[in-house]
Amino acid sequence: MLKYIIKRLLLLIPVLLGVTFIVFFIMNLTPGDPAAIILGDQATAEALAQTRVELGLNDPLLIRYFRYVKNMCQGDLGISYRNKLSVWDQVWDKFPNTCILAFSGIVVALIIGIPIGILSAKKQYTALDNASIVLSLVGVSMPNFWLGLLLSLLFALKLGWLPSQGMGTGFIPLLRSIVLPAITLGTGVAATVVRMTRSSMLEVIRQDYIFTARSKGITEKEVTRKHMFKNALIPIITAVGLQFGHLLGGAMLTETVFSWPGLGRLMVDSITRKDIPMVMGAVVFMAIMFSVVNLVVDIIYGFVDPRIKSQYKGTARKAA
Repeated sequence: MLKYIIKRLLLLIPVLLGVTFIVFFIMNLTPGDPAAIILGDQATAEALAQTRVELGLNDPLLIRYFRYVKNMCQGDLGISYRNKLSVWDQVWDKFPNTCILAFSGIVVALIIGIPIGILSAKKQYTALDNASIVLSLVGVSMPNFWLGLLLSLLFALKLGWLPSQGMGTGFIPLLRSIVLPAITLGTGVAATVVRMTRSSMLEVIRQDYIFTARSKGITEKEVTRKHMFKNALIPIITAVGLQFGHLLGGAMLTETVFSWPGLGRLMVDSITRKDIPMVMGAVVFMAIMFSVVNLVVDIIYGFVDPRIKSQYKGTARKAA
């Protein structure tokens, strides 16, 4: 297992290089002069030229990229053009807020998606199954920003039950402010969880050991919990892990709609201001977190399914 983890961590290096290479060149090819953005429209030509020299903007693009990679390997993600503060400090400051939102969205998705998926599989081709399929398609197709705006109009503006923007301080204000963003995120993820749970459960239901368990007199509740759902977990864990990694990277649209102070909103603001160091730092952090979440999901496989754990041990013995 340790060798497998080390191998996965080493594979993170080419991933980071590829991601940073693409984003760095895209950001530098977009219109706009970072020096003019920093100094403003009233800056003189001499001040603009001096700022470009200080930032190294006159150097060739490849030289600037390799300089950024060198600094990144030393743990330096640069200084923000916008506020002259450390990129790492600002990204790390926003990350807990994104974690709260992502975790809440996943909880909503699991509460909605798993029970509906199980019922849909056990009641295949019934009205309940057809309704769940239609609703899951609607959930997958529905844009997050559109759903977020509708929820804000109904529960914040019309009914006045919940705040529409910002992140409350204190437990109760935080709980009230996170309800609408969590539902907005969780609805789309729940649609994916429903479809994955249903398809995975349908494969398990047809297995011989399910008929054997029922013939032994085990209650249907125990058969569903211990034999069906447990053996259908691998695809569900994969889907949830990928979605959670995506949400940790920053749910940009949702955070923008609800003015949630997370990584997604920080990245959108940085892109509009062409704050290249901040965008690069956020992208690097997002790529690392997504890869770490995928690694954790792979490790969880070994605890859920003993057969996968034995494969890890077999691979380790062959390598030895």
